[in-house]
Amino acid sequence: QVQLVESGGGSVQAGGALRLACKASLYGRVSLHSMGWFRQAPGKEREVVAGIYIGGGRTKYADSVKGRFTISLDNAEGTLYLQLNMLKPEDNAMYFCAASSDPGNLLDPTNYRYFGQGTQITT
Repeated sequence: QVQLVESGGGSVQAGGALRLACKASLYGRVSLHSMGWFRQAPGKEREVVAGIYIGGGRTKYADSVKGRFTISLDNAEGTLYLQLNMLKPEDNAMYFCAASSDPGNLLDPTNYRYFGQGTQITT
């Protein structure tokens, strides 16, 4: 069992910045292979915007956020972060933390099994 709790959302003007955090709690004999951030804008499908492999720290980004968003992981604290810079109106969405215990492509949404409740960003 994996519990993911996001924080850090809010309202920000276009061009501004925010940092999201996701605290992961693991129960039982569960280990994670990767974590990521999804977003879902009104009327659109949920999409993966960034992912990170827990072993090694390699990252991948969706083209729409590359160069503006940075994903990072504090293993000691069990916390995933997403730094969002140069925010645009099209970044307006609910952002979800996600985790996977299986090896897979970081930008493949089917790779992820566990999700948080989400945090809203309004630009």
